[in-house]
Order: sequence, then structure tokens, then C-alpha cells
Amino acid sequence: MRQYHAAKQQAPNALMLFRLGDFYELFFDDAVTAAKELEITLTSRNKEKGEPVPMCGVPAHAAENYIARLIQKGYRVAICDQMEDPRQTKKIVRREITRIITPGTVTEAALLRSHENNFLAAVAYKGDRAGLAYVDISTGEFRATEMDQADAAASLEQLKVRELLVPEGSGKAPEGRWVKTPVDAWTFTTDYAEQSLKDHFQLLVLDGVGLADKRLAVSAAGAILAYLRETQKSALDHLDRPAYFDRAGAMLLDAVTVRNLELVEPMFSADLDAKRDSTLLSVLDLTQTGMGGRLLQRRLLRPSLDRAEIEARLDAVEWLRSATVERAKLREVMGGMLDVERLLSRIAVGTANPRDALGLGRTLARIPLLRPLLEKATATLLSAVREQLDDVAEVRDKILAAIADEPPVTLNDGGVVRAGYNAELDELRNLAKNSRQIIAAIELRERERTGIGSLKVRFNNVFGFYIEISNANKHLAPADYERKQTLVNAERFTTPELKELESKVLDAEDKANELERAIFAEVRAEAAAQSGRIRATASAVAEIDFYCSLAQASLDHRYTRPKFSAQSGELRIAGGRHPVIERLTEKDAQRFIPNDLYLDQEKSRIAIITGPNMGGKSTYLRQAALIAVMAQMGSFVPATEAVLPLVDRVFTRIGASDNLARGRSTFMVEMTETAVILNTATSNSLIVLDEIGRGTATYDGLSLAWAVIEHIHERIGAYTLFATHYHELTELADKLDGIRNLHVSVKEVGDQVIFLRKVEPGSADKSYGIEVARLAALPMAVIERAREILSLHEKTEHKVSEQLEGPRRKSKPEPSFQIQLFEPVGYQIAERIRALDIDNLKPIEALQLLAELKAELNG
Repeated sequence: MRQYHAAKQQAPNALMLFRLGDFYELFFDDAVTAAKELEITLTSRNKEKGEPVPMCGVPAHAAENYIARLIQKGYRVAICDQMEDPRQTKKIVRREITRIITPGTVTEAALLRSHENNFLAAVAYKGDRAGLAYVDISTGEFRATEMDQADAAASLEQLKVRELLVPEGSGKAPEGRWVKTPVDAWTFTTDYAEQSLKDHFQLLVLDGVGLADKRLAVSAAGAILAYLRETQKSALDHLDRPAYFDRAGAMLLDAVTVRNLELVEPMFSADLDAKRDSTLLSVLDLTQTGMGGRLLQRRLLRPSLDRAEIEARLDAVEWLRSATVERAKLREVMGGMLDVERLLSRIAVGTANPRDALGLGRTLARIPLLRPLLEKATATLLSAVREQLDDVAEVRDKILAAIADEPPVTLNDGGVVRAGYNAELDELRNLAKNSRQIIAAIELRERERTGIGSLKVRFNNVFGFYIEISNANKHLAPADYERKQTLVNAERFTTPELKELESKVLDAEDKANELERAIFAEVRAEAAAQSGRIRATASAVAEIDFYCSLAQASLDHRYTRPKFSAQSGELRIAGGRHPVIERLTEKDAQRFIPNDLYLDQEKSRIAIITGPNMGGKSTYLRQAALIAVMAQMGSFVPATEAVLPLVDRVFTRIGASDNLARGRSTFMVEMTETAVILNTATSNSLIVLDEIGRGTATYDGLSLAWAVIEHIHERIGAYTLFATHYHELTELADKLDGIRNLHVSVKEVGDQVIFLRKVEPGSADKSYGIEVARLAALPMAVIERAREILSLHEKTEHKVSEQLEGPRRKSKPEPSFQIQLFEPVGYQIAERIRALDIDNLKPIEALQLLAELKAELNG
């Protein structure tokens, strides 16, 4: 227990699994917590002394599954292993913490999604600036950047960070779904971080990785490296150099937009796995490898702003789309590959098992099959990728020669190394498995040599191997026999051969296992030494997989290549479709209705879209944004034709949501998101707004919506799609240049409404909200009463334009007609309520007044 407490001091904030023989044990508070979370039995030791110590344990061979459950619940787990063979020491076995596993540092396959990164991040602050670094230890990806402090939380959310490192005592850490881990503040100091990065990556200066003069980014990256050294207790040679990336080099998609457009996760689903087919990622991700899937997701979340880069990606997709045979064979070859990046990371940190190593070797063996399939490629990116394909022959050959075809999961089971690879190992295995046959052969040979038919070769635990000859035949014993023991009726002998055999056989199994471990360690070390080359090959395979996936998706869903309008700034989509809804409707044997869209910088920057709920306004808005994102990531798009500007940001404000835990109502969230858009959008942005102002009183909301459109028109000039039920806003098209009206058409047949889901020029004359309510099965009495009230309201409605001159409102419209719907019921009562002095009204007076009002209403 002294040994346990000494180890525990090194990881006080982790649940420590302490190796005792075939089990990992937990003690004290760790045991109480683990027993509850893992639903295992809590026992105790030391009961006889009156001070029971809580404990629980899990079998060592099944520990990974239990560790996975603890990590998924947000715990840190320290592994304290036996560092000596218990048979080789008479003292307490030496134990050390070999690894601390945290949500951001897992490499085990059971804890990772194959097509998603698992990021550990750190943030350093100074003034209103922040440095952000993140690493995926399971793949080696390591990046750093700097940004405004306000953008840090949004970037972490977009990266879906699992764990965030913050300086201990800092109060600036952003809140989110990640696990927040305080670390020593000195690891964030720039001088320490800079020297640490130089030493680890063997650099004289950080200029080559873009981190010169990026002090905050360096601080964050250095803190991550220090944390990995503390937790992994192993070499980190597989990590990429922490390259600086400029966020301005890609389209910026904040967390709200990523969520509203359902790029990678569905908005409304507790079961993400069951509903992932409702995301854009699910439509485009036809990748065959984990590294290809992760690359596709990264590029989906960071579409390019470099037109040359985008066109080069589209060239690659177009060639693969037309090269039917080559594409099919490429996908077939990659389908047999494992996730090289993650295999390599487990090899580098020492957690790889024999099957991981064999998987790496077999995957590298498939690399030569890819090269000839790209020989005819005319796309420059595919030609460049082909040159990067390196099968790392020495590592591949070493693995395939050394590792058996069907190795066990662990080294302890034996049989890892292929027969014939090592002569000494083969001999030891032969001794361990065939010792009886060897003894029988020796016995037969000695009987023939001595002529003693009753001679026996035997073994016991006390005397080991021996030759037994009866007293009647002992005079026939050869001179090279050494007397070992005398019995009443027999004599036992040994020979130099038996002594050597005894030594070999008794230790054969242990020596074989030890030699297998040494051979496997040698294979693993050679692979780790070539991690840079293997990583480069994995990146090349990921690129091929990325382009093949987009090419296959474009064919499956009839997408077309987009064009870019760099000079004119024109946004023209003919026959545009929503990629996700289209696929879902096809599954239900329905037909998706395509629509056109036209915007430009001169005459049509803003489109105001009116029409009924369920008519398709939100779909129309979202599909425009999705087409812009797809085009700039390098994908073909769901349209018959698309001519697009390069968009620097896509903003969305869609739907109603609240954040009551942070004290934000639905309307407050709506206004906060709108404020972000108005404060950060540029003339090159695409803004998608759906129902601004619906979370407050009608005329408050109308006023805000009107002012927002004016602000975008006069001060921002962004491409904007604005869906609304405020029909008064359509008057802006007559007053301001650059605004046009669109509406979603419907067809009325008697008292029925058919939603045509076709977007046409002009404004809608109705919202058809009552008809939608009828379809939702509201009681008919409610529907009829609503129609009566709507008719009364329409008689008293005033046009906002009558109270406005130009784009600015001179005075607030009189709200008197807002109450007219209800005043006929009891105008005098309303006036009495208006006149009340609530602050000075006593409870008894309030009750008396309420009784009077009730009596008056009852006549």
C-alpha cells in the first residue's frame, strides 16, 4: 500500500488501476467511484484490523473495456503496471504508472469513431487575443493558430474537442461539451513552450512551421506537448510538427451554422448514430478508410477560399467520376486497408498489439496496387498524390515476415511470430511442445545403445530429467552416465545431454515468450522509426479516398460541377436541390422539387421569401448555403447548373431554441445570433435568416426584422436570403434597390391547400398558418375561431409603409389597433386594467378588483 500511495501522488486526479497479478485493483475513493460507474462489486481489505479499505477490481485481460466506459463518462484513468517478472524477484514487484488515459489522449479503437478526430486542445489568452492549439494523438495531427478571444469557444465547438487544457487558476476557460483539465500554468509560458517544441521536433527555430512571432499559439502548443509527455510516458515520434494555420484561409463556419445546416450532426436527435443519415456528411461520406473519412469531415467544416485549390480538387473529382474502372478498383483496394494513422499512433505510444502490426503490414502491401490505377490521371492533384505513395518496403517486409498470419491479440498467448522467422524461437517452441516426443526418442536411442530393454527416461519436479536402470542391469550403464540417485531396486543416472535438455525444456515456454516480445518490440521499433514516411503515405491514401468519395457521391446523386463568378459576383443556381432531403425523399419514393436562385452584387443582393409554413422556405434557404459549402470544399453540387461567388463566411439564423441554463430565452438566443452576424459579416458573406423577430411581440419583431434588412442592405452588402411571415417586409423591394421578393407557391382547392414547394418571383398574399394548424389536427372549433379572429384582424391591419418615409422609420407606429381584436369583448375592463398602479396595489384590493371585473364580464 505504500507503493500504491506513492504512485497515486503522481496522478491524484485520476482513477488508478493498480496491477496485482491477473487483476487491476482500485482502492479507497477510486474504488467507490469505479464500482458505481462500472456496476461491479465493491469489497474491502484490512477488515480484521478495524480499518477496512474499499477496493474493487477488473481482470487485466478485459481492462480495456472497463477503461473505455470510464473515459466515456469523462474520467481520467492512470495505469500502474508491474515492471518486473514476479518470478524473477523475491521482493515486492516494482510498479510504475505507464500511462494516464484521458478523454483527449485515447488511442484505443473501442474509444474512437473511425471517421472522426479525437482532439485535445489548449487555449492561451492575452488581452482580447487567444492562441489555440489542438492535437489528435490517435492520428498525429497537430495544429495551432491565433484568433480573437471571442472566437475561441466557437472554434473549439466546431472541432468537437474532447478535452481542453487550461492554466490552473485561470477563469477565462470557455464552457462547452469538452472535459476541462487544469494544468500547471508554467507549461503555458512562451519561453518554456518554445524551447520544448524545438527540442522535441529537433528544430532550430519555429519559422519553418509558421509559428515565428505567434507567441500565444506557441504557448498553447507547448502546454499540449507537456501534457502528452506527462500522460503518455512514451515516445511521441508520430506527432506532426505543430504547423500554424490561418483561419482566414478557409470559409468560416461558426458552431451555430454547422448546427443549423446539420453538416455533421443532426439538430434533433438523442440517438446520433440512428440519425446521422440526416446530415450532409452522411450524403458525401462514401470513404473506404478512416483517414479518408476524417479528411472529408475536416474539409467540409473548413471549405477553401483559394479558387485555384478548389478548381484543382474539382479536376480530381471530375477525372475520377469519368474513370469508372479506375475509381471502382481504387475503392476496392482501399476497402481492404486499415486506418494507418491510428495503427501508427498505437505503435508509437507502445499500445499496439500483434494484430495492429500485422494490419499495418498488410495495408502497406496494398499501396503498390494504387499507383498503376492513377497513371492516366490528368488531374494535377492525383498525379502529385501518386508520387507520395510509399509502401515503406522495409517495414512492410519485416512485419509480414515476422508476424504470423493469425496472431493472438496479446503477446502473452504466444504464437505471435511466424514459424521459420527465428531459428532459436523455433527450437524453443519445439522443445516446449514436443518434449515428450524428444524424451521418447532419447529413451529409444539409449535402449538400443545400451541393450537395456527396461531403461526408462523420466522427469519429476525434484530431480528433473533422469535415466532409470534396474539393479539387475546397472552394470550395463555406459561410462558417460553420471549417478544421480540410488533407489532400493534401481539406479538413476543423468547425462550432459539430459542436463542441457532439462534446462531448455523447463525454461522453453518462458524463453519463447520473452523472445517473441523482443522480436515484436524490434518490429514495432522499426515501424515507429519510419513513422514520417508512413504518415505521408496515409495522407496520400486519405486524399485519394476523399476524391473517390466525392466522385462516387456526384454520380449517385446526379451532381454537377460548379463554376465560380470571380468578376461578376453572380450567384446563380438552376434546379438547386437540398442534398439531404432529396436523398431522404428518394428513400420514401417521393420526388424532390428543385428550385432556382439568382443573386448578384448590383441589383439583387437580398431576397425576401414569403409563403406558408411547410411550403419549403427553410429548405430553400438551407440548400443555397449547403451548395456554397459543398462547392468550396471541392465537391460537385446538387443542381443542374451553379455559378457561385467565393464566399468568405456562411451565417445562419434558423429556428427557435433557448439556453435556459445560461439564462437565455429563445428570443435572447435569436438576437445574440443575429448580433454576431451583423457585427462580423462582410460583403462577400452569405447570410441565411429565417423568421427574425418571431420570438417577441408582433410589432417589436416586425420592427427589428425591418431594421436588420436595412442594415444588411446599407452597411454590409452581403448575399442574403431572408424568409419571413411579416408580409409588410415585402414593401422593402419597392423602396430599396437590390432587394427582390420571392414566394413559395401554393394551390387552393376549395378549403384545401396544396403545397407546391416551388419558389417563384413576387410576394405571397397569405401565410396559411391556419391551414397548417388544421393539418396538424387542431380541434376544428379552434380552427374556425382562428379564422374569425384572422378576418377581424385583416380589417384593422395597417400597412407599415404608411408610417415610414424611405428606409428609416420616423416615429413608432401607433399600436392601438393591436388591441382592437380584444377590445370589443370588454373595452371598459381594458381601460381599468391600463389605469392600475400595480406597485401600490394591496393584495386584498387586487382580489376585490378581480371579483368586480369578473362580475362585470358576467353582465
